[in-house]
Amino acid sequence: MPHNTLCLPLTKKNKMEDIADLKVRYEQTHAWGLATQLDMHTCNGATLRDAEKIKQFVRELCDLIDMKRFGETVVVNFGEDPRVSGFSMTQLIETSLISGHFANQSNNVYLDVFSCKFYDPRVVAEFTKKFFEADNYNISWTLRK
Repeated sequence: MPHNTLCLPLTKKNKMEDIADLKVRYEQTHAWGLATQLDMHTCNGATLRDAEKIKQFVRELCDLIDMKRFGETVVVNFGEDPRVSGFSMTQLIETSLISGHFANQSNNVYLDVFSCKFYDPRVVAEFTKKFFEADNYNISWTLRK
């Protein structure tokens, strides 16, 4: 049985497949969900160190991709190792989970969006890049079966 996983990096030179094609494969493979992983590089440090801004980001992202939040966004600042210390965030959504870590030392944002409801990973990436003023990013996604 073939493995129905797709995981490709996206850069400005390597554009992601057309969203219509991704949605067709999502439906044809009877995917259980779509998981997107984002690494945002060199973001605005003040924004990623502000718990209220992170909560605002989550609210706006959920509205943008039409995901219904379940409960409050949890944002916790922790970490003894300076390389990884910073805020971590979780937000339950009715179709699964959004989570992220905001690394103080590098000013990078690591975001994961998983949902059994289809959404456009490019919309998530571009919104996140703009919100956190990232210089660039890496993206990968997987159709979950």
